[in-house]
Amino acid sequence: MMVVVIVVVMVMIVMMAARRRMINAQCTEESGAPRPTETHASAPGAEADGFPAHVITQRRGTEGEPKYPPPPPYTTPPTPNPPQQHPASKSLLHPESDGGVPMAESAENHRELPPPSAGGETPAAGDDDNDEEGWVGVGVAVGVAGLGLLGVGVGGGAGQTHCEAASVLNGDCVGIAADMVGSGSVASVPGGQAGLGGAASSGAPPAAGMDAKSGIPRRSSIIKDGSRQRKERKKTVSFSSMPTEKKISSASDCINAMVDGSELKKVRSNSRVYHRYFLLDADMQSLRWEPSKKESEKAKIDVKSIKEVRTGKNTDTFRTNGTYDQISEDCAFSIIYGENYESLDLVANSADVANIWVTGLRYLISYGKHTLNMIESSQNSMRSSWLGELFDETDVNNSKQVSICPAVQLVKKLNPGLKNVKIELKFKEFHKAKDKTGSDVTKEEFIEVFHDLCTRPEIYFLLVQFSSNKEFLDTKDLMIFLEAEQGMAQVSEETSLEVIQSYEPSREGQLKGWLSLDGFTNYLMSPECHIFDPEQKTVCQDMNQPLSHYYINASHNTYLIEDQFRGPSDITGYIRALKMGCRSVELDVWDGPDNEPVIYTGHTMTSQIVFRSVIDIINKYAFVASEFPLLLCLENHCSLKQQRVMFQHLKKILGDKLYLDPPKPEEFYLPSPFEMKGRILLKGKKLSTNFTGSEGEVTDEDEGAEMSQRMSIESGEQQTPAPKKFQLSKDLSDLVTLCKSVEFKDFPTSFQNQRPWELCSFNEVFASRCASEFPGDFVNYNKKFLARVYPSPMRIDSSNMNPQDFWKCGCQIVAMNYQTPGLMMDLNIGWFRQNGNCGYVLRPAIMREQVSYFSANTKDSVPGVSPQLLHIKIISGQNFPKPKGSGAKGDVVDPYVYVEIHGIPADCAEQRTKTVTQNGDNPLFDESFEFQINLPELAMVRFVVLDDDYIGDEFIGQYTIPFECLQPGFRHIPLQSLTGEVLPHTWLFVHVAITNRRGGGKPHKRGLSVRKGKRSREYASMRVLLIKALDDVFKTAMVPLREATDLRENMQNAIVPFKELCGLSAVANLKQCILALCPRLMGTDGNPLLVFDLRDQYPNLEPQGVPPEVLKKVVATYEVMIQTSRTLLENSEAVHERILQTQKAAMEFHENLQDLAVKEGLKGRKLHKAVESFTWNITILKGQADLLKHARNEVQENLKQIHYAALTSSLSKGGQSLSSGSSGSVESKNGRGLRVIPEKATGEEELSDEDF
Repeated sequence: MMVVVIVVVMVMIVMMAARRRMINAQCTEESGAPRPTETHASAPGAEADGFPAHVITQRRGTEGEPKYPPPPPYTTPPTPNPPQQHPASKSLLHPESDGGVPMAESAENHRELPPPSAGGETPAAGDDDNDEEGWVGVGVAVGVAGLGLLGVGVGGGAGQTHCEAASVLNGDCVGIAADMVGSGSVASVPGGQAGLGGAASSGAPPAAGMDAKSGIPRRSSIIKDGSRQRKERKKTVSFSSMPTEKKISSASDCINAMVDGSELKKVRSNSRVYHRYFLLDADMQSLRWEPSKKESEKAKIDVKSIKEVRTGKNTDTFRTNGTYDQISEDCAFSIIYGENYESLDLVANSADVANIWVTGLRYLISYGKHTLNMIESSQNSMRSSWLGELFDETDVNNSKQVSICPAVQLVKKLNPGLKNVKIELKFKEFHKAKDKTGSDVTKEEFIEVFHDLCTRPEIYFLLVQFSSNKEFLDTKDLMIFLEAEQGMAQVSEETSLEVIQSYEPSREGQLKGWLSLDGFTNYLMSPECHIFDPEQKTVCQDMNQPLSHYYINASHNTYLIEDQFRGPSDITGYIRALKMGCRSVELDVWDGPDNEPVIYTGHTMTSQIVFRSVIDIINKYAFVASEFPLLLCLENHCSLKQQRVMFQHLKKILGDKLYLDPPKPEEFYLPSPFEMKGRILLKGKKLSTNFTGSEGEVTDEDEGAEMSQRMSIESGEQQTPAPKKFQLSKDLSDLVTLCKSVEFKDFPTSFQNQRPWELCSFNEVFASRCASEFPGDFVNYNKKFLARVYPSPMRIDSSNMNPQDFWKCGCQIVAMNYQTPGLMMDLNIGWFRQNGNCGYVLRPAIMREQVSYFSANTKDSVPGVSPQLLHIKIISGQNFPKPKGSGAKGDVVDPYVYVEIHGIPADCAEQRTKTVTQNGDNPLFDESFEFQINLPELAMVRFVVLDDDYIGDEFIGQYTIPFECLQPGFRHIPLQSLTGEVLPHTWLFVHVAITNRRGGGKPHKRGLSVRKGKRSREYASMRVLLIKALDDVFKTAMVPLREATDLRENMQNAIVPFKELCGLSAVANLKQCILALCPRLMGTDGNPLLVFDLRDQYPNLEPQGVPPEVLKKVVATYEVMIQTSRTLLENSEAVHERILQTQKAAMEFHENLQDLAVKEGLKGRKLHKAVESFTWNITILKGQADLLKHARNEVQENLKQIHYAALTSSLSKGGQSLSSGSSGSVESKNGRGLRVIPEKATGEEELSDEDF
């Protein structure tokens, strides 16, 4: 007790002392006497700007990264009802919006500030930007015995005392301290600003250091390099997509928002970012910003001087800024102005704000002083006329109004995803706003409600980007969009007209060839713009490979519809699996009553179904979804008597569909799916080929026994050993031909003794061990033999294993529990959706080739395979339903999106968007992600939408798609429920781009060469085998491999700077680059300054007179790109041939490789390494030859894109449209850009000139 009393007394003494010091400090300040610690005149940098030091140091709220470590993640405001915010103290309530988080997150969480009236500009081009670092508050608070200690602010600026720093924003430190002590509470604000969170009052006089005119800090907006800031939190809150905000549906909305102004961040190349308030003059002639140190007439840009507006981080200023990674691509844009093409680089607080400025500025550039007239004359007249006609058709009484129910139904008809309740509520809101008493709806009200509910701002911004008149797309605009963005090849204006006729709802648009906003929306939501490649909706792969070269869609215990131990059996399991494209089903057959075999899981309590009824169903549905062979996995446990009944049912019901031709002994591979179309194969036990009796003994195969044993062990019962042998009928044995079940012993034994028509089944646990301990052997085994993997007996609840764990090893048949939905089943369904959902998917080439180097568990790039970069932008969602079972939140949905990559370990990754609060109808995300895909042929992309909740995030919908099936461009994704059904009218809107690794990475900084010097390049290498004959052969590949790398990299490195000069990212294709460059190539008199001469195979860019310096640089960069492309085309064929000759010469040693190694004295580990190195070298040679071939095709496609772009933009001379049959042309369906060379594996022994 005494100790407690002493502690309490000490606490009170400390409190009184602290309060006395603060009172004295305040009195000293009021008397004007200088404090010993103040150094107003001598503060570094203070007088240089003409401001007292205390002005520079009192702005923690807008400063940037503190000198101290960043604060912990901000979760909730310090008080339930914080007072109204003062512009100068913005970050006290939302400290994340400045220095505490990366710039990308800052942009998401800002609220706009009211515009200040005046102030000083932090330097733009050529300005003074010598800001000092501001103070950082450090809060200290201790509570003892129910008492709260005072939070003290400690100033770290230019000589400022504690109380002065606190009083800057609060006016009276003592008052706050007294309140805190009196209440016994601890007031704290993240970032160390204890006690400062809620004292700012809008009615308080300007604090010391504020600008006298504006009441805000003069130099308060600098943000230093944020590279050391903490990483973005996974869960955030967005303030940019609230459902109550007014939608942007026209250019006038954008112009009005620009006149009102908004806070933007101005980016400088010196790693600094400045907060500024930008606004458009009312006469729309000038763009201004404040605060500004410049004179008001200089802190502006004339609209007529603006040359272009670029989106993203595509100027030198962005590329050289130290905060590049912290700036969101979707929030950044640049204004290019003046004769010297200067750039004003800006970052908005959200992608929505950036889109508003970009759209409005582009509209101003197009129409200049006539902007007002154009806005007033257009006002979506075509859209209004169309809606008016629809309303008049509904108004059968011609009363100029209709009742609310027909109006709701009309809106619902035009936009089926909207809820009736929401539409009706919107009409009532409009009536209430107009003080209207009746419920009838006028034409004007109907049009206004439709505008509000059915306009998608993200699609409007996209339309404006490609529209030449900003209100609709004509045939030429649409043609450019289809070719440049959607990756369609050889699109004509007739193609555009067909799209318009199909999707434009208004008669006027159809007659004039115009695609309105609603028509554009219809098109983007049509099957033509789904993310899944329509080519993959039909069988498009080579179906003439051996069966072992395909993944086969397989079901485990197909007859079960629930768990594995007590669940019911039903024939609907077979119907569902076969309709979904399953090509391998399981039949666990046992003796049944009345001499009729039955199907169920033995040794369990599952129900039974008659074998004959299952065969009837299989006969009926076997080839409904696919014409390719069906595999019946027959697990036979019947007596000889009922085996004869099984034989009779199979022969009678299936008849000629059964494949009964015995394999030929000399065949080393199974027949192809194409050869086996319409046939049913039986997999099961088989008597030896020379057996002559009517029945014989074989080893039993009972997967159910494993589960029964497991259940017995868990329940404490004595384990009953399963029978090892059983009698097999010769007739039934003869039905098994190409899929004889055999027991797996080990890989060496299988490589030596197993025949191609023999199939091994692997328990999930054993297969996982093989994949972990022998990944290379497992892959090589599956090149020749079929392997079936079935779930572990531990999965009594019918849960599923991850099929990717075994697909990456090459296992063809991974049996899944179709009755259990979830992630694993999503992967299986998504994977087999490709190739026409026929149930067969060709495995990656590296898993099929006789000699190839691949490890299933690789965490690096795959030798001989070109890694690619996947760029995904999650734009928006539509009509997300309330998750099932989430009754606590009512109809409120707080969605966010996960993007997952599934594949080999090197590819597995995931990213998530921010949470959009209380908006499941039309949430806007506007977030971009980038993934490196090392083995594209095996990768899958999964989009998952979840509902953010404190207790647990609930599932809303998902969509899983193979990487090879992605369509580039702007795409809609139809979301599916947990059980795989398509959710009605539920979509994700995304943008997809795929590039090579080097071309799609971070931009090159100024002053650094974009070319890799030959010494620093990582060339593909050959490994030493220590077998002289082979090493001599591989030595001949050294020179052509280096030449191939130089040809590709020189070409790729020449393209990147050209794209940057065009103002586009590396994701863009060359057609987009040329089209973006066109405005700069036109002179003031309307004549082109540069034209493309198309008379040669390699288009020349010819100046028309003396071009300005900026265009001279474009010409020089273009010429380098064309020259490197020409060099590649002229030399690649010979280099390619030399590489293949080396590969062919080396393969001649393959059959005798073991003997050669033994002659050289290699054995044991050295022998194994020599074989591995041989495989590596062959893989590298083939991979590099393929890469060079792809690069050649890409160059031809690039030249074709330049040709088409020049013709489209009317900047050409002497050229005719390329024919579809041009020699060597590549029909680029997806426009995926250039490939990249594989990097050299580290730590491996390589050949060099010294080795020979």
